Amino acid sequence: MPDQNTMAKWQFWIDRGGTFTDIVSRSPGGEIRAAKLLSQNPEHYRDAAIQGIRDALQIGKDDPIPAQLIESVKMGTTVATNALLERQGDRIVLVITKGFGDALEIGYQARPHIFDLNIKKPTLLYEQVIEADERILARGQIERPLDEEALKNDLEAAYATGIRACAIVFMHGYRYHSHENAAARIAAKIGFTQISVSHQASPLMKLVGRGDTAVVDAYLSPILRRYVEQV
Repeated sequence: MPDQNTMAKWQFWIDRGGTFTDIVSRSPGGEIRAAKLLSQNPEHYRDAAIQGIRDALQIGKDDPIPAQLIESVKMGTTVATNALLERQGDRIVLVITKGFGDALEIGYQARPHIFDLNIKKPTLLYEQVIEADERILARGQIERPLDEEALKNDLEAAYATGIRACAIVFMHGYRYHSHENAAARIAAKIGFTQISVSHQASPLMKLVGRGDTAVVDAYLSPILRRYVEQV
C-alpha cells in the first residue's frame, strides 16, 4: 500500500535525451500521464524537464514551481554522453608525472584493424599537458619530491588561458596519494573549479585506465554540475 504522504504529492520520472525528453508523472490522485518534449526548444522554454513539470502542474512558464506539491523527481540524462560524443566538454589540462606526458595518448596501443596503414587516432580530450616533476616508486619511496613551485607556475599559465578544469594523474597515485593531493591543493588555490584526482576518480593500478577515467571526469563533470544546478 503506497504511503499516504507520497500519494498526496506529484511524482516525476524523466528521461532527458539529446533529441527528446520523456516525462512520466503521477498525480496526487494516482493518475499516470506521459508527455514528450523537444530537449532543445529555446524559443519556448529553457529546459525540457522543467517545462514538462510545469505542463503537468498546469502553471505558467514564469510562475514559481510549488515544490511543496512534489514528492520526487527522478531523471536520467544523456547530457554527458552527448557531450563526450560531440567533443563538447570543458577545456581541461592534464597534470601527469614527468616523462609520461604522452602515456594516455599512446594508451595500450590496441588497434581494431591491426594491418590498417591509415590509422585515425581519436581526438584527445585534454588541451594541455603539464609534466610535474615528481616520482613515487611502486613501494612508496619518494624518488623525487613534487616540485610544487614549478607546478604552481605551470598551472597558473594554463589558468591564464581560460582553462578551469584539470585532471591529476601520477605514477602509483592509486596507492600513494600525497603528491596527487598536494597538486590538487595547488590547483584549488589557483582557482580551478573542477579538479579530478585519479585515486579518487578511479583507484586503478594501471596508469592509462586510471588516467583516462580522471580525464573524462574532468571533461564532463562541469557540464553535469551546471545542468543539475540549472534544474
